[in-house]
Amino acid sequence: MSAVTTTSSPTPAVPPAATAYDRLIALLDEAGASYRLIDHEPEGRTELVSAMRGNDVAAAAKCIVVMVKLDKKTKRFVLAVVPGDRRVDLGAVKALLGGTYAGFATASVAEELAGSVSGTILPFSFHPDLELVVDPALLEHAEIYFNAARLDRSMALATADYRSLARPRTAAIAEPSPAV
Repeated sequence: MSAVTTTSSPTPAVPPAATAYDRLIALLDEAGASYRLIDHEPEGRTELVSAMRGNDVAAAAKCIVVMVKLDKKTKRFVLAVVPGDRRVDLGAVKALLGGTYAGFATASVAEELAGSVSGTILPFSFHPDLELVVDPALLEHAEIYFNAARLDRSMALATADYRSLARPRTAAIAEPSPAV
């Protein structure tokens, strides 16, 4: 595993066709955010990639796109972000939005809204139809870790910078911590 540290430097505006990775890096550099890039073997499963990165699984951002039906004709999509050692509580997401049903979005819908493939979804939303909701337990760590819209590169991002830039809605949307 090798780590690449990126310094903060002004980045020009990102073209609309930019990848989610390009948009993320541009956003962080423009804001002067504190982050590190970590290159590793391609992996999208939270537990395995956390071991490669050397971070506590609880500090990893597990990002899941959830579809919530509000009524027979209306649905909304939520980017649910929970600690890597926990699962998304679909009932909590449904209740948060006042829905009648909540389930995982199809892979194609999730990837279209997130702008990257499953296993690399960022804890940021760059799509107006994807509401970002983060479980507060993830934000207790000094840094959060996630795949940076690529299977072979992750990021360690200062949580304070994440909160400031992503501006997530916070709500208890993770199932209870596993028994120790």
